[in-house]
Amino acid sequence: MIGFRTLLYKEVLRFWKVGFQTVAAPVLTAMLYLMIFSHVLDAQMRVNGVRYAAFLVPGLVMMSLLQNAFANSSSSLIQSKITGSVVFVLLPPISYVEFFFAYVVAAVLRGLMVGAGVVLATVWFAPLTFVAPWWIVAFAVLGGGILGAFGMIAGIWADKFDQLAGFQNFLIMPLTMLSGVFYSIHSLPGVWQQVSHLNPVFYMIDGFRFGFFGVSDVPPETSLAVVAASFLIVSATTLALLRSGYKLRY
Repeated sequence: MIGFRTLLYKEVLRFWKVGFQTVAAPVLTAMLYLMIFSHVLDAQMRVNGVRYAAFLVPGLVMMSLLQNAFANSSSSLIQSKITGSVVFVLLPPISYVEFFFAYVVAAVLRGLMVGAGVVLATVWFAPLTFVAPWWIVAFAVLGGGILGAFGMIAGIWADKFDQLAGFQNFLIMPLTMLSGVFYSIHSLPGVWQQVSHLNPVFYMIDGFRFGFFGVSDVPPETSLAVVAASFLIVSATTLALLRSGYKLRY
């Protein structure tokens, strides 16, 4: 496990050294979303019996967590490939399993730091309850793990920053923005409700929100099953790519 610990330390240090950009900036962005939307809609709306500003906070927390988990692993791999420093990770006797877990755990840690920062920064706008804290932890860790592993797939596949930016702007951003962060899917027309159920990020955010308020659009057990299955599928795909050496060793 020495290789895993060393690589994990390197990945955590990489984003922590520029924490103002990797942690503080996403927290500020989430605060701006909350300030604008809550100012406009808080007095006019309640969602599932919850004040709109309070409803919005868990969605912003999870959205920030997921986007930053993806950004951490994907940016690390593409930078290493472009600069050629990836060879220093591949040459030591570090197994592909250690490689996978080091990058994913670092991505989850960054996501959790950003998520915790958003909670602390927005608690002044909307006091939160914690009805089922273990559900919060489960969805935060699994969601961060999924996007961290997905970021590794993107980083392995991409050969330049433009390709990675396309991956993030045309896939990750729509999936997170259209997953119920700002609304309940019950407010959508029937066909769009069905489309939303095909988005795995919806289940991450809906289950995460259940941990705060005890209300959700689908049963939390269903959300947890979908999220756990998604984690297994994405992890297995990432491990297969690492084992084959696709675009890394060959």
